[in-house]
Amino acid sequence: MKFRKVIIPLLLLSLWGGSMLFADSATQKVRVLINGLEQDGGGLMTDGKTYLPLRQLATSMQAIIEWDGPNKRATVYKPNVHMFLFQNNAVFGNVAKGYQAKFKVFAQLDNLKTDVVAVKVSIFDPSGKEKVIQTETVNTSKDNFWYATDEIDYKFDASGKYPIRFFLKLKGSEEWTAVSEKLISSQ
Repeated sequence: MKFRKVIIPLLLLSLWGGSMLFADSATQKVRVLINGLEQDGGGLMTDGKTYLPLRQLATSMQAIIEWDGPNKRATVYKPNVHMFLFQNNAVFGNVAKGYQAKFKVFAQLDNLKTDVVAVKVSIFDPSGKEKVIQTETVNTSKDNFWYATDEIDYKFDASGKYPIRFFLKLKGSEEWTAVSEKLISSQ
């Protein structure tokens, strides 16, 4: 009787453990690198298919995700966005540490396949602190448009990279999505 009380739980545990080992071997973690940077969390491979975290990938690719809950459908939009930085009608991008500049940001968008209601342009210092350059509501039904900010006066206090990001806000959403980035280097 005592033997049965021990063998039955041992048998159940070994079956359960074997099932867990099989499940672990059937699903494998996958490392995901985007532009040489490894992404947290990675992905999963199961049954010969690789599954990647869509929101994380879209952020890295500077794409927009539109989620349709009732239909359980995710749509990814990747508009073409070209940004130029102008100072006194001349393009610039590298500055000396401590440089004070007045400049404008010009963006050209095309291949925009979804409705947007607003745009935002921000500059981030090397520590990640955001300064909003300009936010504006847009009313466009075209798949392309141009956008220029007013002139901004900005001082590049530290050495490092200063990303300027162009954001879009989708119709019906409160989230801003970065769809383009231009770097200013300060040394």
